[in-house]
Amino acid sequence: MRQIFLLILLFIVGQWLVRALRRHDAQSAQRTGAGARNAQGANGAARPAQPPQLAEPMIRCAECGVHAPKSDSVVMAGQTFCCAAHAQQNGTRPSGRDAR
Repeated sequence: MRQIFLLILLFIVGQWLVRALRRHDAQSAQRTGAGARNAQGANGAARPAQPPQLAEPMIRCAECGVHAPKSDSVVMAGQTFCCAAHAQQNGTRPSGRDAR
């Protein structure tokens, strides 16, 4: 019988601790990130919320197949490459009628 009471007591204390930690996390998040103080500028006027930054699109290199950020890619003759060296390699390779 004592074991049952002990288990019930431990369960109640555990639930209380979990709720207390959640309240503490919510309060600290409110103070640091989403508080009304942070939504105002230096002069007290409200700032518009900035949308989150999206991930940069990736491209596939026509030479090696590696995916690279679009801002780092090189475009040559309508194809995208991960670096200038691969673009030059592909540009010097014979294609079409020149390959015969």
